[in-house]
Amino acid sequence: MIIREANINDIKQIQVVRNAVKENALSDPALVTDDDCRLFLTERGKGWVCEKDHQIIGFSIADLEDHNIWALFVHPDFDKQGIGRQLHDVMLNWYFSQTKATVWLGTAPGTRAETFYRKTGWKETGMHGKGEVKFEMTYDDWNNRKTGIQ
Repeated sequence: MIIREANINDIKQIQVVRNAVKENALSDPALVTDDDCRLFLTERGKGWVCEKDHQIIGFSIADLEDHNIWALFVHPDFDKQGIGRQLHDVMLNWYFSQTKATVWLGTAPGTRAETFYRKTGWKETGMHGKGEVKFEMTYDDWNNRKTGIQ
């Protein structure tokens, strides 16, 4: 299993993973287009994939324009193997190497994702969009977590 930078050739497999998830599923898969993925991977930010046997099983994408985590998903067949945490950490290390701006994300309440973000040091700041919990991570909070200061 390897974590590597995502590229536009990965978009089809990224879409497979995105549409396979059980929680935070898209109500309509057409809501996130291949062109959206290309834009976030090549112009707005950067992404990473976790690959096993030439198959993408997880991915993450950070958006430098809106200071947002646009995506972090792992195929359900590969849950609970630490893949999400590895993708998360690589993404935040890169993000905070580019900017010190606070980053935010939204996720559905009552999900494993919500629990994951709380455990990894994200702070709830309210609600966002259509009933999602909004979390933020500051540059200092991330660096303190990495160095073990809490």
